[in-house]
This record gives sequence, C-alpha cells and structure tokens, in this order.
Amino acid sequence: MSETRARPPVEIGLNAAVVAISGGRPSILAIGGEGPDSRDALPFGPFDPRQHRTFETSLRASVEAQTALKLGYIEQLYTFGDRGRQKLPDEAGTHMVSVGYLALTRTDAEATEQLAEAGAAWRDWYSYLPWEDWRQGRPAVIDQIILPALKSWAAEPPLEERIGTMPSPRTRMRLAFGLDDFPWDEERVLERYELLYEAGLAEEAVTDGRGTSCVSAPGVAMRHDHRRILATAMARLRGKIKYRPVIFELMAPEFTLTELQASVEAISGRHLHKQNFRRLVEGAELVEATGGSTSATGGRPAALFRFRRRILEERPAPGLKVGMR
Repeated sequence: MSETRARPPVEIGLNAAVVAISGGRPSILAIGGEGPDSRDALPFGPFDPRQHRTFETSLRASVEAQTALKLGYIEQLYTFGDRGRQKLPDEAGTHMVSVGYLALTRTDAEATEQLAEAGAAWRDWYSYLPWEDWRQGRPAVIDQIILPALKSWAAEPPLEERIGTMPSPRTRMRLAFGLDDFPWDEERVLERYELLYEAGLAEEAVTDGRGTSCVSAPGVAMRHDHRRILATAMARLRGKIKYRPVIFELMAPEFTLTELQASVEAISGRHLHKQNFRRLVEGAELVEATGGSTSATGGRPAALFRFRRRILEERPAPGLKVGMR
C-alpha cells in the first residue's frame, strides 16, 4: 500500500493593485517592506469567511485597515497560486493562494497623510515596469539592455521541447516588444514581464532561484510575485479604458480636457495628439461641459467638463479607443 503524503494547508489571500492618478502620473499603492525583504508589496489580507461573505468585502476591509483608504471601482483579475511564490524552504508551512484585484480610487492631501501614517505610499507604477512608458517615445532601456539580453537568452539551446503551439522565444520577443513587422501592443504588459522573468532578467527570478543572468532589466522589484500582479492589473486597465468609462473613476468630478488627456496617456503609456484626442472625446460623447472654467494652469481659462453618465444608457461599450490598430 503506497504511502500517502500529507498535503500542505492552503490559505486564500487577497491582493489589490490600487491605482490612482497623482500629478498626471499613474500611481500604485505600495506597502513598505520590513526586515531582510524590504521590497514594496501590494496591500494584502487573508480571506476569513467567518468575518466576510465575499472576497470583495474582505479585500475592501483589509485595504482600509492597512491604509485608511476606501476603494472605489474594483474588479477581480486572476488567481495566483504557483508553488514557490512565497519562497519558503521546501514549501514548508501554509501555501498561500492569492486572488488579485484591480482597484481604482482618487487621491487627496488628507488621504495621503493617512497613508503615510499607515506605512503606505503612492509610487509611480512605471518605476516597477519602466519599459512600459512610451509617452516620450520608445524607452531607451528596451534597445540598450532588454533586447540584447533577450536575444542572448533566445539563442541558447532550449532546456525542453516546446509543447504544442507554443511559439519560439524569438517569436515571443517579436510579439511582446513589437519587433520587425509586429507593432507595439500596450496591452501585452504581462507577456513582457513573463518573458523577462523566464529569461532570468527580472530580479524576482534570481531571488526565486530561477534565473542566473548577470543582467537585470531596470525596474524596482517587488515582494513575492506582486510585480506579476501589477503587470496583470496594468494590462487589464489599458484594455478596459477602450470600452468602458473607467478612466473617470480616476478623475475629479470636474476636469479639463488637458487633464483628461494626461490621465489617459498616463494609463496607456503612449503620447496622444491633442487635436486627435479631442476629436476622439467628442466622438465618444463621454463628457459634457459644466459651463465653468479654471485658471489653475496659469494660462488662459480652460473649460471644465464632467463625465456624461447618460452614455451608460445609450451605448453598450462606451470608452476611449486609444491605440486601436
């Protein structure tokens, strides 16, 4: 009779990639690390069904307890449960399976002070994934560091045969980073991070013992697999703004078209032509003038707008289709 191995206990955790626009920058809420692993982490809390009926209510309570921040829009991303995600020796102890969420909110001075007291802070999300920011053109880091290292990795003999229709490393590079005849696709955020991790170019891969490369792609590493969760959230939000008006969850109740454009550029990571953007907004019928104006920019008074909520009753998929190919 074969010996039955004891199965490790499994706990369900909840991680939130909380996004806000601060000063025209896309910001992610990060919890500072303590002890030997001082890396930033996403807000996290275990799910206790005795206290909360749903994952969402549990997540909202955990984030508020950790950061004093109340979340607005929230949606589930994916379940992250790979072995080794906690880096415990011999996988000892409880195995944590985490359900990732994307959450959107707005910032203000009072909330920022409360976050600091709670040991949390807003960080520019491009500090973690700098190759994703194309607002000033193609990032130099792609051609100077990432592609040479990836090409060296792709040229090495494969450790195992590819399964089924799995594309070659070279094809994956072309798709992920827009090489040759492939365009850059801003929604392939997770594919790019996964490729860097697999090639041992992400610092987390080296920490996990799955990479030995002496070259690391720029970008601040995070605890566990939280940068993978962030990449998933970024990809989801970039796709979402094209067919749902979620960008307005990040805007003040009243805003200028310049502020709206800066926010869309911040999330999509791409520069948008001013006149083309305004025609896009007018054609989408997502905003309406308030009749007011502001001189906060120091120049000529700029007209103020607000989200036109009636669009939700008029159109099944209202959004700003930036970067559509």
